[in-house]
Amino acid sequence: MSAPLIEFEHVSVMRGATLALEDLSLKIGPGEHVAIIGPNGCGKSTFIKVITRECYPLARNGSWLNILGEDHWNVFELRSLLGIVSSDLMAYCTRDVSGLDLVLSGFFSSIGVWPHHQVTPEMRARAERALCQLEVPHLANRYTDEMSSGEARRVLLARALVHEPRALILDEPSTALDLFAQHELRQALRRLAQSGIGIVMVTHHLSDLIPEIERVILMQRGRVVADGPKREILTAERLSELFGLPVNLAERDGYYNLW
Repeated sequence: MSAPLIEFEHVSVMRGATLALEDLSLKIGPGEHVAIIGPNGCGKSTFIKVITRECYPLARNGSWLNILGEDHWNVFELRSLLGIVSSDLMAYCTRDVSGLDLVLSGFFSSIGVWPHHQVTPEMRARAERALCQLEVPHLANRYTDEMSSGEARRVLLARALVHEPRALILDEPSTALDLFAQHELRQALRRLAQSGIGIVMVTHHLSDLIPEIERVILMQRGRVVADGPKREILTAERLSELFGLPVNLAERDGYYNLW
Protein backbone atom coordinates (compact mmCIF):
# COMPACT_ATOMS: atom_id res chain seq x y z
CA MET A 1 0.00 0.00 0.00
CA SER A 2 1.33 3.46 -0.91
CA ALA A 3 2.25 5.82 1.90
CA PRO A 4 -0.04 8.81 2.44
CA LEU A 5 0.93 11.91 0.51
CA ILE A 6 0.59 14.09 3.62
CA GLU A 7 0.04 13.01 7.22
CA PHE A 8 -0.21 15.47 10.12
CA GLU A 9 -0.73 14.28 13.69
CA HIS A 10 -1.34 16.84 16.45
CA VAL A 11 0.73 19.48 14.64
CA SER A 12 0.93 23.01 16.05
CA VAL A 13 2.82 25.92 14.48
CA MET A 14 3.67 29.37 15.79
CA ARG A 15 4.02 32.30 13.36
CA GLY A 16 5.56 35.03 15.49
CA ALA A 17 3.34 35.32 18.55
CA THR A 18 0.36 33.70 16.78
CA LEU A 19 -0.62 30.04 17.01
CA ALA A 20 -1.28 29.55 13.28
CA LEU A 21 -1.99 25.80 13.43
CA GLU A 22 -3.35 24.20 16.59
CA ASP A 23 -3.29 20.45 17.17
CA LEU A 24 -3.91 19.77 13.47
CA SER A 25 -4.45 16.14 12.43
CA LEU A 26 -5.27 15.07 8.88
CA LYS A 27 -4.21 12.59 6.23
CA ILE A 28 -4.27 13.02 2.44
CA GLY A 29 -3.72 9.95 0.29
CA PRO A 30 -1.78 9.64 -2.98
CA GLY A 31 -3.79 10.72 -6.01
CA GLU A 32 -6.50 12.43 -3.95
CA HIS A 33 -8.07 15.67 -5.15
CA VAL A 34 -8.63 17.78 -2.04
CA ALA A 35 -9.57 21.39 -1.32
CA ILE A 36 -8.74 23.11 1.96
CA ILE A 37 -11.08 26.06 2.47
CA GLY A 38 -11.25 28.76 5.09
CA PRO A 39 -11.19 32.51 5.70
CA ASN A 40 -7.98 34.51 5.64
CA GLY A 41 -5.89 33.83 8.72
CA CYS A 42 -7.31 30.36 9.33
CA GLY A 43 -3.96 28.62 8.82
CA LYS A 44 -4.29 27.48 5.19
CA SER A 45 -1.08 29.09 3.96
CA THR A 46 0.81 27.97 7.06
CA PHE A 47 -0.26 24.42 6.22
CA ILE A 48 1.41 24.83 2.81
CA LYS A 49 4.56 26.34 4.32
CA VAL A 50 4.92 23.42 6.73
CA ILE A 51 4.72 20.99 3.79
CA THR A 52 7.36 22.95 1.84
CA ARG A 53 9.60 23.30 4.92
CA GLU A 54 9.32 27.09 5.02
CA CYS A 55 8.23 26.82 8.65
CA TYR A 56 8.32 24.05 11.22
CA PRO A 57 5.93 22.67 13.84
CA LEU A 58 6.44 22.90 17.58
CA ALA A 59 8.27 19.91 19.05
CA ARG A 60 5.71 18.15 21.26
CA ASN A 61 5.20 14.58 22.42
CA GLY A 62 2.80 12.75 20.13
CA SER A 63 3.17 15.36 17.38
CA TRP A 64 4.60 14.40 14.01
CA LEU A 65 4.21 14.87 10.28
CA ASN A 66 5.16 12.72 7.32
CA ILE A 67 5.37 13.62 3.65
CA LEU A 68 5.20 10.58 1.36
CA GLY A 69 5.84 8.37 4.37
CA GLU A 70 9.05 10.12 5.47
CA ASP A 71 9.58 12.52 8.36
CA HIS A 72 12.89 13.98 7.11
CA TRP A 73 13.46 15.41 3.66
CA ASN A 74 16.06 17.33 1.74
CA VAL A 75 14.06 20.42 0.81
CA PHE A 76 15.20 20.37 -2.84
CA GLU A 77 14.30 16.70 -3.22
CA LEU A 78 10.92 17.36 -1.63
CA ARG A 79 10.19 20.20 -4.05
CA SER A 80 10.89 17.84 -6.95
CA LEU A 81 8.21 15.45 -5.68
CA LEU A 82 5.56 18.07 -4.92
CA GLY A 83 4.79 20.69 -7.57
CA ILE A 84 4.16 23.95 -5.73
CA VAL A 85 2.21 26.81 -7.35
CA SER A 86 1.48 29.98 -5.40
CA SER A 87 0.68 33.58 -6.25
CA ASP A 88 3.76 34.53 -4.18
CA LEU A 89 5.97 33.15 -6.96
CA MET A 90 4.66 35.81 -9.34
CA ALA A 91 6.39 38.49 -7.28
CA TYR A 92 9.75 37.04 -8.33
CA CYS A 93 9.02 36.96 -12.06
CA THR A 94 10.79 39.80 -13.87
CA ARG A 95 11.49 40.92 -17.39
CA ASP A 96 14.75 38.96 -17.33
CA VAL A 97 12.86 35.64 -17.17
CA SER A 98 11.38 34.02 -20.27
CA GLY A 99 8.60 31.47 -20.11
CA LEU A 100 10.97 28.61 -20.94
CA ASP A 101 13.55 29.74 -18.38
CA LEU A 102 10.83 30.02 -15.74
CA VAL A 103 9.82 26.41 -16.40
CA LEU A 104 13.46 25.25 -16.46
CA SER A 105 14.04 26.95 -13.12
CA GLY A 106 11.80 24.32 -11.56
CA PHE A 107 14.74 21.91 -11.84
CA PHE A 108 16.86 24.21 -9.67
CA SER A 109 14.25 25.60 -7.22
CA SER A 110 15.11 29.07 -8.46
CA ILE A 111 13.42 31.77 -10.51
CA GLY A 112 15.13 31.87 -13.87
CA VAL A 113 18.20 30.01 -15.10
CA TRP A 114 21.58 31.26 -13.87
CA PRO A 115 25.07 30.80 -15.39
CA HIS A 116 26.02 28.07 -12.89
CA HIS A 117 22.93 25.99 -13.74
CA GLN A 118 23.60 23.11 -16.11
CA VAL A 119 20.57 22.68 -18.38
CA THR A 120 20.62 19.31 -20.13
CA PRO A 121 18.83 18.49 -23.40
CA GLU A 122 16.49 16.23 -21.40
CA MET A 123 15.60 19.10 -19.06
CA ARG A 124 14.86 21.37 -22.01
CA ALA A 125 12.71 18.69 -23.67
CA ARG A 126 10.74 18.13 -20.46
CA ALA A 127 10.22 21.87 -20.01
CA GLU A 128 8.92 22.18 -23.57
CA ARG A 129 6.58 19.20 -23.01
CA ALA A 130 5.24 20.82 -19.85
CA LEU A 131 4.48 24.04 -21.74
CA CYS A 132 2.66 21.99 -24.39
CA GLN A 133 0.76 20.10 -21.67
CA LEU A 134 -0.56 23.44 -20.39
CA GLU A 135 -1.24 24.58 -23.99
CA VAL A 136 1.16 27.54 -23.77
CA PRO A 137 4.18 26.60 -25.94
CA HIS A 138 3.90 30.03 -27.59
CA LEU A 139 5.00 31.61 -24.29
CA ALA A 140 8.42 29.93 -24.25
CA ASN A 141 10.26 33.01 -25.52
CA ARG A 142 8.03 35.68 -24.01
CA TYR A 143 9.17 37.50 -20.88
CA THR A 144 6.99 36.95 -17.86
CA ASP A 145 6.19 40.64 -17.41
CA GLU A 146 4.72 40.64 -20.94
CA MET A 147 2.29 37.83 -20.07
CA SER A 148 -1.20 38.20 -18.70
CA SER A 149 -1.74 36.95 -15.16
CA GLY A 150 -3.51 33.88 -16.51
CA GLU A 151 -0.68 33.08 -18.93
CA ALA A 152 1.93 33.47 -16.20
CA ARG A 153 -0.06 31.22 -13.86
CA ARG A 154 -0.16 28.45 -16.47
CA VAL A 155 3.60 28.80 -17.04
CA LEU A 156 4.07 28.42 -13.27
CA LEU A 157 1.95 25.26 -13.46
CA ALA A 158 4.27 23.99 -16.20
CA ARG A 159 7.23 24.79 -13.92
CA ALA A 160 5.64 22.64 -11.22
CA LEU A 161 5.17 19.75 -13.66
CA VAL A 162 8.73 19.40 -15.03
CA HIS A 163 9.66 16.89 -12.32
CA GLU A 164 6.52 14.82 -12.96
CA PRO A 165 5.58 15.33 -9.29
CA ARG A 166 3.44 13.05 -7.15
CA ALA A 167 1.00 15.90 -6.53
CA LEU A 168 0.37 19.58 -7.15
CA ILE A 169 0.07 21.88 -4.13
CA LEU A 170 -1.89 25.00 -5.13
CA ASP A 171 -2.06 28.05 -2.85
CA GLU A 172 -4.90 30.44 -3.83
CA PRO A 173 -4.48 29.57 -7.53
CA SER A 174 -6.91 32.15 -8.98
CA THR A 175 -5.64 35.24 -7.11
CA ALA A 176 -5.61 38.32 -9.40
CA LEU A 177 -7.01 36.41 -12.40
CA ASP A 178 -9.88 37.78 -14.50
CA LEU A 179 -12.85 35.59 -15.45
CA PHE A 180 -11.32 34.30 -18.69
CA ALA A 181 -8.02 33.48 -16.99
CA GLN A 182 -9.87 31.69 -14.18
CA HIS A 183 -11.72 29.60 -16.76
CA GLU A 184 -8.49 28.69 -18.57
CA LEU A 185 -6.81 27.76 -15.29
CA ARG A 186 -9.72 25.57 -14.21
CA GLN A 187 -9.68 23.74 -17.55
CA ALA A 188 -5.94 23.14 -17.21
CA LEU A 189 -6.40 21.80 -13.67
CA ARG A 190 -9.22 19.52 -14.82
CA ARG A 191 -6.97 17.97 -17.48
CA LEU A 192 -4.23 17.41 -14.91
CA ALA A 193 -6.64 15.88 -12.37
CA GLN A 194 -8.05 13.56 -15.03
CA SER A 195 -4.51 12.45 -15.91
CA GLY A 196 -4.17 11.03 -12.39
CA ILE A 197 -1.98 13.58 -10.64
CA GLY A 198 -2.99 14.41 -7.07
CA ILE A 199 -4.16 17.96 -6.31
CA VAL A 200 -4.20 19.70 -2.95
CA MET A 201 -5.77 23.14 -3.34
CA VAL A 202 -5.82 25.80 -0.63
CA THR A 203 -8.32 28.60 -1.26
CA HIS A 204 -11.09 30.76 0.15
CA HIS A 205 -12.82 30.99 -3.26
CA LEU A 206 -15.30 28.17 -3.86
CA SER A 207 -15.24 29.00 -7.57
CA ASP A 208 -11.68 27.59 -7.65
CA LEU A 209 -12.98 24.09 -7.01
CA ILE A 210 -13.03 21.92 -10.11
CA PRO A 211 -15.56 19.06 -10.34
CA GLU A 212 -12.74 16.54 -9.84
CA ILE A 213 -12.22 17.74 -6.26
CA GLU A 214 -13.86 14.96 -4.21
CA ARG A 215 -12.95 15.94 -0.66
CA VAL A 216 -13.18 19.25 1.19
CA ILE A 217 -11.50 20.22 4.46
CA LEU A 218 -12.75 23.34 6.27
CA MET A 219 -10.30 25.21 8.50
CA GLN A 220 -10.95 27.89 11.10
CA ARG A 221 -8.53 29.44 13.60
CA GLY A 222 -5.81 26.90 12.84
CA ARG A 223 -8.01 23.83 13.23
CA VAL A 224 -9.92 21.43 10.99
CA VAL A 225 -13.62 21.97 11.66
CA ALA A 226 -15.04 19.68 8.95
CA ASP A 227 -13.62 17.06 6.59
CA GLY A 228 -15.42 14.80 4.16
CA PRO A 229 -17.02 14.37 0.74
CA LYS A 230 -17.59 17.66 -1.05
CA ARG A 231 -21.37 17.40 -1.30
CA GLU A 232 -21.68 16.71 2.43
CA ILE A 233 -19.30 19.43 3.58
CA LEU A 234 -20.31 22.30 1.30
CA THR A 235 -23.59 23.53 2.75
CA ALA A 236 -24.79 27.09 3.25
CA GLU A 237 -25.12 26.45 6.99
CA ARG A 238 -21.54 25.22 7.40
CA LEU A 239 -20.09 27.99 5.23
CA SER A 240 -22.07 30.70 7.01
CA GLU A 241 -20.55 29.53 10.28
CA LEU A 242 -17.08 29.27 8.72
CA PHE A 243 -17.02 32.77 7.24
CA GLY A 244 -19.01 34.44 10.01
CA LEU A 245 -21.91 35.81 7.95
CA PRO A 246 -25.04 34.47 6.22
CA VAL A 247 -24.18 33.11 2.77
CA ASN A 248 -26.00 31.52 -0.14
CA LEU A 249 -24.59 28.55 -2.01
CA ALA A 250 -25.28 27.33 -5.53
CA GLU A 251 -23.93 24.35 -7.48
CA ARG A 252 -24.09 23.74 -11.21
CA ASP A 253 -22.28 21.08 -13.23
CA GLY A 254 -19.90 20.40 -10.37
CA TYR A 255 -18.94 24.05 -9.81
CA TYR A 256 -19.87 26.02 -6.69
CA ASN A 257 -20.51 29.70 -6.09
CA LEU A 258 -20.95 31.57 -2.84
CA TRP A 259 -22.51 34.96 -2.23
